[in-house]
Amino acid sequence: MSSSELNLELEQTEEAKEKKGKRRLLDETGKRLLREIKPLWAWILLCALFCLLLIGCAVAEPELLGEQIDKLYDWTKNKTPGLAAGLLPGLGLLLGVYALEGLMTYGKYFFLQNVVSRYFCAGFRIRISEKLRRLPVSFVDKTPAGDVIDRMMDDVGNMADSIYIIVDILLSGFLQMTVIAVILFLTDWRMAIPVVLLSPLSILLSTKMATLGEKHWDKHWDLGGKLTALAEEAFTNYPTTKAFCGEGIMQERYDALSKRHQHSRILGDFLSSIVQPVIATVNALAYIVVTVVGGWLILNRGVAIGTVVTIILFARRLSSPLERMAFGLGYIQQIKGAAKRVFAMLDLPEEENPAGIVAGETKGTIVFEHVDFSYDPKKPLIQDLNIVVKPGQKVAIVGPTGAGKTTIVNLLMRFYDIQRGRVLIDGRDASELSREENRKLFAMVLQETWLFKGSVAENVGYGSPGASREEIRRVCDQAYCDHFIRRLPQGYDTVISEDSTAVSSGQKQLLTIARAMLANRPILILDEATSNVDTRTELLIQKAMDRLMGGRTCFVIAHRLSTIVDADLILVLRDGRIVEQGTHRSLLNQKGFYSELFQSQYAI
Repeated sequence: MSSSELNLELEQTEEAKEKKGKRRLLDETGKRLLREIKPLWAWILLCALFCLLLIGCAVAEPELLGEQIDKLYDWTKNKTPGLAAGLLPGLGLLLGVYALEGLMTYGKYFFLQNVVSRYFCAGFRIRISEKLRRLPVSFVDKTPAGDVIDRMMDDVGNMADSIYIIVDILLSGFLQMTVIAVILFLTDWRMAIPVVLLSPLSILLSTKMATLGEKHWDKHWDLGGKLTALAEEAFTNYPTTKAFCGEGIMQERYDALSKRHQHSRILGDFLSSIVQPVIATVNALAYIVVTVVGGWLILNRGVAIGTVVTIILFARRLSSPLERMAFGLGYIQQIKGAAKRVFAMLDLPEEENPAGIVAGETKGTIVFEHVDFSYDPKKPLIQDLNIVVKPGQKVAIVGPTGAGKTTIVNLLMRFYDIQRGRVLIDGRDASELSREENRKLFAMVLQETWLFKGSVAENVGYGSPGASREEIRRVCDQAYCDHFIRRLPQGYDTVISEDSTAVSSGQKQLLTIARAMLANRPILILDEATSNVDTRTELLIQKAMDRLMGGRTCFVIAHRLSTIVDADLILVLRDGRIVEQGTHRSLLNQKGFYSELFQSQYAI
């Protein structure tokens, strides 16, 4: 899959199912959410036990209260002694049931929140992290870091919140509704009928309204990812924004996106929030009907007041799970929007990675045979590229911006795969090697200094985890950076990062050269690493790079042609093709494109 196609994959994955038909409450996303919960079945069963005990309490409370009311009513008519003795045991039992209900409610939500939801959340973030490791570099090139972070943090966090909502709906709400409906009919079928008939109406209305808000929640989560990406971009490029007085432009962009984000949230909240009032209205109607029918039955059919009170209390009990289910249905629509973005990332195609390994010692012979490659199928870049590099040669790659210099590095490292032809390493097709084994053959020193938050020793030892402190000190001495490291506050244990001001740009570059030396790979890739440093540091970097290149096959991306006059082979790229190749002297004598480039630099 090409990079342009991969760039659209997230959006296509998220929208594909929406084009096939109407939105449903339990569509493929909803079903997948339920499947994702299966590994937690043991904990959910424990929570289900709490739910069943809660239902038992919900059933017992109206019965017990109805009995106490009957006793009190009989006493008002007969004035028999011993009222307190008759009421106290029942009231004590009722108090115990209420206490048990509170304890079970606490236990259910404790396990759902502190065990199930957290485990679910951590599991998804680990899966996304592992997925990112298996995705092609083109995905990272084309996807804003803020959007990925938003999916991993906010979207997954919101998905985790859905666990106890789903459990409440499927277990507590549904079971409680079923049990109460049965008891209503067993108590008095005449008053049970209006309650049970109105319940499906409320469920139908709530389901319909809940699905109306889903598209707005989808948009809300998508805009949330873009907001995070914009904030991350603004913070990363903060000095540039300040230098060009671009605060106003960034603020306008953020405000415009934030307003759209807010608007989608308002619409989603409105459509989700009206579900519960609709349920409450239907339940109130059922409550009124039961009260009227119950009053008529007391007066005309001799039904006991306690029975009517029990039915009314059960009718009120039935409204509670219905209202919770209404809230849950609305909330699930919110969660589905976040889940779609997470599932879309987890479903992205991964880069192929054969299991081949490097056989024996690598000498460093590199051959490109009729290689074609483009980032976009509609815009060809590398066409019929043929290169032969012998072991130990220093090969410089030069050409104007956009000619394909960096692309050749991407193909060597298999950050991208070629569309046609072959790349051979010591006679073996690179596509037969695993990407890990292929990349273990290369060390890289680029213009961008790859420093991570950690100690100096950890940064130099990155890629060589078994290196001792003495080996790290030795390569730092060879790379001319030991002297300034020793002057740092904690020496080799000083914590630095890419944004650290404790070391200069040139010193950071020397550290990356030391890292490459320590890795001791047979093939070396060098970008122009001496730009934007002072003359003395440039000389140190050049001397360190000369040491690093000794005895290795080297590819040097050259921006300043004066730095590659001693290259064994210079490849001149133009529009993805090699238009000239040879040594510096032979290319100047040809008086072609390379000669024009060289003269243009010195004409300035």
